[in-house]
Amino acid sequence: MNMIASEVNNEEMNKQQEAKAEVVQGIRESLEKSQAVVLVDYRGLNAEEETELRKQMREAGVEYRVLKNTLIKRASDELSIAGLDGYLNGPTAVAFGLNDPTAPAKILGDYIDKTKKMEIKCGLIGTSVIDAKGVTALAQLPGREVLIARALGSMNAPITGLVTVLGGTLRKLLYALNAVKDAKGAA
Repeated sequence: MNMIASEVNNEEMNKQQEAKAEVVQGIRESLEKSQAVVLVDYRGLNAEEETELRKQMREAGVEYRVLKNTLIKRASDELSIAGLDGYLNGPTAVAFGLNDPTAPAKILGDYIDKTKKMEIKCGLIGTSVIDAKGVTALAQLPGREVLIARALGSMNAPITGLVTVLGGTLRKLLYALNAVKDAKGAA
């Protein structure tokens, strides 16, 4: 009887280890795909607030999950991310910014200002760990679309200036020709 119970326990343990390995694999894949990642201590949120936050994250293309610190550590070790261990204590939720590197930081920063209930632990950009102040600085950067528009505006400015200068030169030539025509007509 003990041998059968032992075999059942071994099977259950193997299934649990396989399930954990799958979760670690999923975390690792999300870390690899993300442009930026933010880790937060989510204590204090009620179910309604958590639902609202998840909705905002989904709309912005951010994957938001509550994860075990040990599984995050395993995934980060597999990716050779150094410096994350000190932040992996207490309850941890992770926001993976898949499309816009500023989106998780902006959403969480705004939400923390609004509710005063969460705390940013740290962030990741690639394999570099940034502290809470770095995440706050990231949140203050303009969004991707704004940065692209500014870059295009900067590239367009010299061309606009050239057209203005050339247009002014042509205008002056026309004024001079009209003045010559008026002078000949008066004579």
